[in-house]
Amino acid sequence: MIVLVTGGARSGKSTFAETYAARLGQTGLYIATAQAFDEEMQERIARHRERRQQSGFGWETIEEPYALADVIRAARQRQDELAQRQAVVVVDCLIVWLSNWLIRHEQEKAFERTLAQVDALVSAVRDFPGTILLVTNEVGDGLVPDYSLGRMFRDLAGLMNQRMAAVADQVFLLTAGIPLEIKRRAFRF
Repeated sequence: MIVLVTGGARSGKSTFAETYAARLGQTGLYIATAQAFDEEMQERIARHRERRQQSGFGWETIEEPYALADVIRAARQRQDELAQRQAVVVVDCLIVWLSNWLIRHEQEKAFERTLAQVDALVSAVRDFPGTILLVTNEVGDGLVPDYSLGRMFRDLAGLMNQRMAAVADQVFLLTAGIPLEIKRRAFRF
C-alpha cells in the first residue's frame, strides 16, 4: 500500500505518518532526507529523532538526502525481512529530497535532471511490495515566486506530488493537525 501524506508547513504531517505507520505495522523503517547544514536544522532533526525514540515504536532510521529510489529498491530486496518484522516504511520528506536534487543540479538542466529523479522515485515506490508512507508538502497554494529557481521548485513539487498521488492508494491532506483522506473523495471523470 502506498500512502501520500501532504499539507502545509507544520501541519502535523510527520507526526501523523509516524502514528499511522505504528497502526499499520509492528516496526518501521524511517528514511530521512534532510541534511543538517545549520544549527536550526540540526535541532529540528534531533527533535524528530527524539520523537521517534519516545514513541515506543521500533524505528530503524536511514538518512539519505539523494539516493531515495535506491534505498527503496534496497528495502524491496529486504522485503522478506521487513514482512517478518511487519515493518512499514516512512519517507520524510519528499520536498526536502526534491530541493536537495534541485540545488545539486541548479546550474545545468536542473528541471530535466531533477524530474528524471522524480520519475525514478515514482517507479521505485510503485514497485515496492510493502506499505510505504511518503511525507510531502503542498507548495503551490502560495504566491508565484519572483525568481526562476523558486518557480522551478514550485513546478517540480507540483508535478512530483501529482505523480505520487496517482500511484498512491491513499492520500491524506493535513490542515491544523487534522488528517483528511482525499483520494477516495476525488472527482472521477
